[in-house]
Amino acid sequence: MLAQSQGLRRRNCLFVAGGNCAKVGSPERNFVASGRCGHYPIQAGPESSFVMRQLPQSIAEWNVAGADPLPGHLGMRFLKVEPQEVLASFAARQALEACNGYLHAGSVVALADTCCGYSTLRALPAGATGFTTIELKSNFFASARRGVIICTARPLQQGRTTQVWDAIVKPEGEARPIAQFRNTQPILWPKA
Repeated sequence: MLAQSQGLRRRNCLFVAGGNCAKVGSPERNFVASGRCGHYPIQAGPESSFVMRQLPQSIAEWNVAGADPLPGHLGMRFLKVEPQEVLASFAARQALEACNGYLHAGSVVALADTCCGYSTLRALPAGATGFTTIELKSNFFASARRGVIICTARPLQQGRTTQVWDAIVKPEGEARPIAQFRNTQPILWPKA
């Protein structure tokens, strides 16, 4: 397998599913084995399993990009990924609960932080190489046991050195939030 031969932990295309490019019938499909399909190639990074070279453009592509990392494991589904707003959801279920039977705070934090992170990626200034979360402030007001949980992230500040995002998490169809978050991300630039 190409990924193993190159020392990568994942295949060379975010569209790869079961060894074949998911764009069935596309002329690029035959190039997956050689790593030249032209979709969203990834490369191994020194501290992580992959680094995206090109951002997804559609909601389907954002969902595919998050399928193997933490968002996919938590069942996150992205509904909107734009520079000024990100909407995502997951289903509250037993796997995301604490031992008291309510939604685990870590699950809610992961949803909010991921929304803010996708927002930051989508709004990176030209020439920036990435970002990281340096501060996440959370306030919890309630919890949930079941149902769809929705997160909405919007920017407070989008500068060249930092971005600050607010995220509100609430059960679908309810006005009262479970939690509110503020994330701060420094923008990473190439080293001189």
